[in-house]
Amino acid sequence: MAMRRILMTSLLLAGWSIAEAAPAQDAILPASVIFATSTGYWEDDGNAPDVERAPTGAESVANPEGGAAQRHGYYKLFAVRQPDRTSKVYLQQIAQTETGPAIASTIELQEFSDLKPYVTDIRPENSNGIIKQPGLFATVYLKTDPAAEPDGWTVLIDEFGDITVEKATN
Repeated sequence: MAMRRILMTSLLLAGWSIAEAAPAQDAILPASVIFATSTGYWEDDGNAPDVERAPTGAESVANPEGGAAQRHGYYKLFAVRQPDRTSKVYLQQIAQTETGPAIASTIELQEFSDLKPYVTDIRPENSNGIIKQPGLFATVYLKTDPAAEPDGWTVLIDEFGDITVEKATN
C-alpha cells in the first residue's frame, strides 16, 4: 500500500511538473482588448465599399471568382487599451462566409481617439443577438478624466452605412 502511494504521488508530481513546463498557448483575444460587442447587421450586393473611412490595414473578403456576390454580416465594436491607459475604439465589419466569420474591414473611430478616453464599457442596443435590420446602435461609456463619472457616447450606423458618433442625450 505504501509503495502504491509513493508511485501515485510520483506520477502526480511528474504530471504536475510537465503541465507547468508546457508553454502556454497563444491568447485567443489580446489582453489589450478591454471591451467588445458584436451587434447590428449589414448586407450588400458584393460591389459596395466596406464601411466608410477606409482603414490602412483592412482585410479584404473579396469574391475569389471576381464576380459580385451577395454579402452580409454583423458589426463588432471594441476598445483597445493603450500603454497610457487610454483607449482606441475600432469598428469591424464581420462577413458571414461559407467557411465562417471573416473580417471585411476594420476602422479606428477617430472621434474617440481624439478624446483620449478611458473606456469603461461598451453595450449594444439590446442583448437579443444580431438583428436582421441594417445598421448598428451601441453605446460606449468613457471618461476623459480618470476621476470623473463616465459619459455615454452613441455609435450609430444607418441603413446606408453612414457612421455617426456623438455624445448620448437622455
